[in-house]
Amino acid sequence: MDTIASLFSFITWPVSWVIVQFHSVYGAIFGPDTGWAWGLSIVSLVVVIRICLIPLFVKQIKATRAMQTLQPEMKKIQERYKNDRQRQSEEMMKLYKETGTNPLSSCLPILAQSPFFFALYHVLNGIATGKTIGVINEDLLASARQAHIFGAPLAAKFMDSPEKVEALGASLTDVRVVTAIMIVLMSASQFFTQRQLMTKNVDTTVKTPFMQQQKMLMYVFPVMFAVFGINFPVGVLVYWLTTNVWTMGQQMYVIHNNPTPGSKAQAAYLERLSKHVEHHGKTRNRREKAIVKAIVSKGRDRNEFERKFINGLNKAGLAAQPDGSVVMSDAKAAAQTEDGTTQPTASATPKRQQPKRQTKSQRQSTSSAPSPAASPATSSSSPSLSKSGDQEDSQPDSTAEKPASGTRSKAQSGQRKGGPQRPKSPSKK
Repeated sequence: MDTIASLFSFITWPVSWVIVQFHSVYGAIFGPDTGWAWGLSIVSLVVVIRICLIPLFVKQIKATRAMQTLQPEMKKIQERYKNDRQRQSEEMMKLYKETGTNPLSSCLPILAQSPFFFALYHVLNGIATGKTIGVINEDLLASARQAHIFGAPLAAKFMDSPEKVEALGASLTDVRVVTAIMIVLMSASQFFTQRQLMTKNVDTTVKTPFMQQQKMLMYVFPVMFAVFGINFPVGVLVYWLTTNVWTMGQQMYVIHNNPTPGSKAQAAYLERLSKHVEHHGKTRNRREKAIVKAIVSKGRDRNEFERKFINGLNKAGLAAQPDGSVVMSDAKAAAQTEDGTTQPTASATPKRQQPKRQTKSQRQSTSSAPSPAASPATSSSSPSLSKSGDQEDSQPDSTAEKPASGTRSKAQSGQRKGGPQRPKSPSKK
């Protein structure tokens, strides 16, 4: 470890300078020789480094999204060469080269902060051996050797001998208890960060070598930190525990607000977004508009969760627009009056009642009964008909024989009994 740390000695000066500047601030508050002053200086160093690495983290997210867009092509390659692993790997690498993506892009933040990690190890190792390094002079070296974090010296290690620990003014039990707790927390935070990435923010519909690699790292990294952690000074453990907690919080923020398409995190996010949009009737900010715009632009290529989101908006009477905005659908807009009240929609109005079907006896009685319009016609008949009552009885009125509206008599349906028969056609004589 010392040999590797010496390779990054060129970063020792800026790292030690940043620590000394923060120590001068915290030393004025907690005292220059306290563990709080030196420990918070290391924590502040982590914060500065991680802020500087935010552009790399954004690049990592974009690269991960680019990998997600290649999932359909990867699935086709897997199905085409499922019996030939070598050809499958060759086609995968060819696809990565053509699209300019890199499956190892998720390791960029770790690789970028590795020089600072080894430089800090080099500084703390110099403090443990009593050597001035970087901008740390004799006075700062003596102050750092007196600093204790929960009873453990800043430069002490889990594997140090009792004599070396006593030289730093501490007991071996305190050092091992503190370092063991920090190693467990460091490994647990690393495992939880990787696990939430695999279980919530990965599209599990397609199995790729990238996913298998991430799943392997989920178990390998915590074991590596536990093994190497016993040789890290307490100050380095503070550094690595802080950066793991930062990564975990940063990952939780990304999963909650910008999940990977097709993942469980996207399903939860779109469910929350659907409730907010239905409540307000519109997208509230630029980020929501960008997500809705991306979903609309996919068209038929939407995944299951995105289709459910669009269908939910349609059921609520809303329509997602290509620019990412959400407006009221035409059907819901037509149901609203000018004063703002809402008319019942087609689904809320009662169904049209169909007329009941009449029985055979009801149809016969209706067809035989005279209509109300026939009485005035009969009373206003000609004088010749009024003089001969027999003729009036023998000749039925044509208007009285008409059935009621909406019914059909037997005579009209062709089932005549005792009535005048229809003359046969001359062609059938």
